[in-house]
Amino acid sequence: MSRLTHVATGPYAPPVPVRALTAVSADGARLHVEVHGPENAPAVVLAHGWTCSTAFWAAQIRDLAADHRVIAYDQRGHGRSPASPTCSTEALADDLEAVLEATLAPGEKAVIAGHSMGGMTVMAAAGREAFREHAAAVLLCSTGSSRLVAESTVVPMGAGRLRTWLTRRVIGSRAPLGPVTPVALRILRYATMGPGSAPHMVEACARIVHACPREVRHAWSQVLDLLDLDHGVRELTAPTVVVVGTADRLTPPVHARALVAALPNCVGSAELPGLGHMTPVEAPELVTGRIRELVTTYATIKEGA
Repeated sequence: MSRLTHVATGPYAPPVPVRALTAVSADGARLHVEVHGPENAPAVVLAHGWTCSTAFWAAQIRDLAADHRVIAYDQRGHGRSPASPTCSTEALADDLEAVLEATLAPGEKAVIAGHSMGGMTVMAAAGREAFREHAAAVLLCSTGSSRLVAESTVVPMGAGRLRTWLTRRVIGSRAPLGPVTPVALRILRYATMGPGSAPHMVEACARIVHACPREVRHAWSQVLDLLDLDHGVRELTAPTVVVVGTADRLTPPVHARALVAALPNCVGSAELPGLGHMTPVEAPELVTGRIRELVTTYATIKEGA
């Protein structure tokens, strides 16, 4: 049964897919996958972040599906994908491989966009054969490869052991988020979005995040706490663009700068003034535009189109 409580109308209401399917990962985990847009159009694959779901990409899906085949999936335990006892970066890579193999023809290329934990998924999969076969280009939004807790500025104090300890407690909390109330909206806006975020943006993100089961939220927080994907960055040879908001407290710009410096084939980067962690929601046209540019420059059309 769906746990989703996303918005029902407006730009952040999730579009109805042309078709839905289930991809099965290496350990048997089942992943909800949606396909939007014309079957023979250039392909885009969207991987969402921690505590989110396919609904997070609603604005991108609605725009891109007019002339792209957009593939979005729920990470294990999120959205309509059942929880799994296995939570690891290897599992994230396995899941992305399973989605690519279930939705793309052999040798078919796609632009792959990952936000936050979705970007980490891309980095985890960068050395995999299936990823290299299918990745035409990559967009990394608001993400990092290591030291997530130490570099986070969610706790408003100077860097050091105390801030790291407090941040670990906040991010790893098992407490239920409860209903989406005015107080909850203020907390979520402070922690994850820029100060100028419009109320409808904050509402959309809150409904998505609050729908994530607390057990899933906690389990994946432990993976993020210990994250070390620096090797994955060095293996990500596809043309890659990096985007981050200057007001991102969860993955501050220091992470994006490190990615830009380490990526073998970084073809662009942007630090977006005043934006927070939820860049695809806060700057939907900009993020969509970057994806379109990558498709135009690097992606191929499905054979037989």
